[in-house]
Amino acid sequence: MSILSLRRWIKSGKVKAKRTIGGEYRIPEGEIRRLLGEKPPIIRAVIYARVSSSDQKSDLERQVEYLRNYCSARGYKVTGILRDVAGGLNEKRRGLRSLFKLVEEKSVDVVVLTYKDRLTRFGFEYLSEFFKSHGVSIEVIFGEEPKNLQEELIEDLIAIVTSFAGRLYGMRSHKKRRVVESVKQAIRDC
Repeated sequence: MSILSLRRWIKSGKVKAKRTIGGEYRIPEGEIRRLLGEKPPIIRAVIYARVSSSDQKSDLERQVEYLRNYCSARGYKVTGILRDVAGGLNEKRRGLRSLFKLVEEKSVDVVVLTYKDRLTRFGFEYLSEFFKSHGVSIEVIFGEEPKNLQEELIEDLIAIVTSFAGRLYGMRSHKKRRVVESVKQAIRDC
């Protein structure tokens, strides 16, 4: 094929190309693959959804349904749906451990979640780097929930107190609930 033929195809729309500042054309790799008749690669996605307590199970299913629709619209093949009902600081979540195993085995290309804090309350960037080192990307559908600095600090403080009180007294104990409620009351009084 000559350069003139290629330019005619670009102008007629047979070939999609981007024009550079210097007036030259750049043809994206995906367009070249399409012209060669190659099929786009299948992207294996794992959905990860989490809620903090069992009374939020309807929200858990809403997350999963939304993420399924998102993956379908993007053309991803959903190879797994992982659900956790636990706090974001709980490192013993079954779904999270399964996710790590899938990432290490290279059984997934992308992890899809609604918000960053569904995966972890702290250290999201560490997990992102770990996943990236195994060739896995993380797609967060919604950005950060809009919060001011004070709200974010309060939520993080309560999450830390809840986690440590749960470790000391047990997650379902009355002592833990009293400690958490005392901290919440102290914050309200400020």
